[in-house]
Amino acid sequence: MKRSLAFALISLTAAFAPATAQTPPDDDLPMSRRVVTRDPSDIVKCGDTYWVFHTGKGIPSLHSKDLLKWEPGPAVFSEPPAWITESVPGNKGGYWAPSVRKVGDKYFLYYSVSTMGAMRSAIGLATNPTLDPASPGYKWTDHGPVVESRDGGNFNAIDPSVFQDDDGSLWLVFGSQWSGIQLIQLDPETGKRIARDSPQENLADAEIIEGGFLTKHDGYYYLFLNWGTCCSGVDSTYNIVVGRSKKVTGPYVDDKGVGMLYGGGRPFIPNKNGPLIGPGHAGILEADGKTWFTCCFEGNTRMEGKATLALMPLHWTEDGWPVAEMK
Repeated sequence: MKRSLAFALISLTAAFAPATAQTPPDDDLPMSRRVVTRDPSDIVKCGDTYWVFHTGKGIPSLHSKDLLKWEPGPAVFSEPPAWITESVPGNKGGYWAPSVRKVGDKYFLYYSVSTMGAMRSAIGLATNPTLDPASPGYKWTDHGPVVESRDGGNFNAIDPSVFQDDDGSLWLVFGSQWSGIQLIQLDPETGKRIARDSPQENLADAEIIEGGFLTKHDGYYYLFLNWGTCCSGVDSTYNIVVGRSKKVTGPYVDDKGVGMLYGGGRPFIPNKNGPLIGPGHAGILEADGKTWFTCCFEGNTRMEGKATLALMPLHWTEDGWPVAEMK
């Protein structure tokens, strides 16, 4: 994200603070879980427990047995990986917008390292054979940067989202502002870029854009992303749009046929949704025979304007477009 001074003032005290978990009342379901968190990762299951990671010091985690009651778990890092000091010297240990997926016998977790409003950024990779901190095999191993950006370039290496295709190929969507949302292919064995000089595709661009997420449904690839600004509570302008393509590398178009490289995007979740404002950082979860769309809302008027985790039933129209059930 091309983070602003507003983000610096708000998120250093709020977003990086420990998350709180509360059981929501019936009138708040199925959307907000009233769990204070920003930029949630994909929700993944390990054993009988669901896990989600989010922006904050050392990459905090939350876990749940039922997707309703969430409790804080351990952070990924207790100390910053050594490479970060050289790659992004201004970073103080707060990592943004993680993405996690089980690939083979390991969990791959991608995270972004940056400073407010800067293009000097990097996306790192950490792996773990399990997410259960009580397991004897539990250990996060950092593998250094996957992709980096520098001042004077034309993209920003933040907001990673990992996607695995039906054929096993692995892809990373990332980027914000400047030239928008990017895509590179990864090696499923290492989690790193498939080759140092492998192609980097530009998937979408708009005036204010970030938070890309890829999924596949019925032969189409779907790209969800954020328009607008985050991190200002109920004043955030975030909203989510979506486009689709027959190829993972694009081109992605909306329901009007407008390319996402040219500002196209089918509206998916608007900025204001009752007490919930500013949906951001898409994810999709298949659980117990249901499909859930996951995200955070940057402002929740029931929670003193704080960012909160949300899950919504996801359906598909007859012509193949996703719809979130906004109860």
